[in-house]
Amino acid sequence: MAEMQAVHLLLFGQFLAQLIMIHAKVSSIIVFGDSTVDAGNNNHVATVLRSNFQPYGRDFYGSRPTGRFCNGRIATDFISEAFGIRSIVPAYLDPNYNMVDFAKGVSFASAGTGYDNLTAAILSVIPLWKELEYFKEYQTNLKAHLGDAKASKVLSEALYLISLGTNDFLENYFALPIRSRVYSIEEYEKFLEDIARNFVKDLYNLGARKISLNGLPPMGCLPLERTENYFSGTKCVQLYNRVAKEFNLKLKHLVKKLNKELAGIQLVYSDIYYILSDVIKNPRSFGFDDGERACCATGRFEMSYLCNRYNPFTCKVANKYVFWDSFHPSEKTNLIVAQHAIKTSLVAFM
Repeated sequence: MAEMQAVHLLLFGQFLAQLIMIHAKVSSIIVFGDSTVDAGNNNHVATVLRSNFQPYGRDFYGSRPTGRFCNGRIATDFISEAFGIRSIVPAYLDPNYNMVDFAKGVSFASAGTGYDNLTAAILSVIPLWKELEYFKEYQTNLKAHLGDAKASKVLSEALYLISLGTNDFLENYFALPIRSRVYSIEEYEKFLEDIARNFVKDLYNLGARKISLNGLPPMGCLPLERTENYFSGTKCVQLYNRVAKEFNLKLKHLVKKLNKELAGIQLVYSDIYYILSDVIKNPRSFGFDDGERACCATGRFEMSYLCNRYNPFTCKVANKYVFWDSFHPSEKTNLIVAQHAIKTSLVAFM
């Protein structure tokens, strides 16, 4: 435990040392998406996809499992701290927080969701359209809390982070014979791109001006997908990685188009594919011991309730692993992703 804390403090100290000079006009961090950025909203939804129990959160403040799918903090928490706002971005449905907290940042994200409404329905989580409805409710409450003028200023100066899409492919298109009967993979990518376009426009029409749209990770290299590809020697599933790169290219083009179409918008594409791919392929270069197997349980297929405190195989030092569970990065990886985002795409808001 002492070694883990020392490694974490060293990395975080280096991170802040590089970012401490940020003087950005970013009032708050507002988050939409899936389990990569869910801070605990699924705790308050009738779904089996939860992580509000140990060992999740064992390296979070007070060793508290918050519903983040991680051993500690997630990338949006680190981004918020780097912008000098606060060290966490709380979940909108968490009753431990109120509008005083949400004025500085809030996450509407829900683990298991996607652009496609069908994706959210699979595990009964919050669909993207509902995340937007919660945001509208939040706007009303913020205006009641701060007054119209101040609330409008906060909303226009906020940084909006959007991170989802992986579940649409891995839990929906490639897992169920529903969308794949109707769409080719290229058509489904276009279907999702259109939803992303409309979502960004909806945010813009609601006053958002600073928006970051995350691409997909190398989803064929997630431990769960490697395990399902067992007979190929647990190699990355190249089909899934190819689809991720194709879809990311569509998102890049979408960002360029919308920056031309929507007056006053600052929309950036945030690439996570190549930094994560580099970390997974070269774990020791980033201070990890293992880039294939996760820390929790056997590290091959467990997540959510299968990743629990009773499993004797869970590692002792999570930040020696690129992945915390079979689907989600460790806190240290989230720190690296946040640092990369700040240096590359989010630098536009500094």
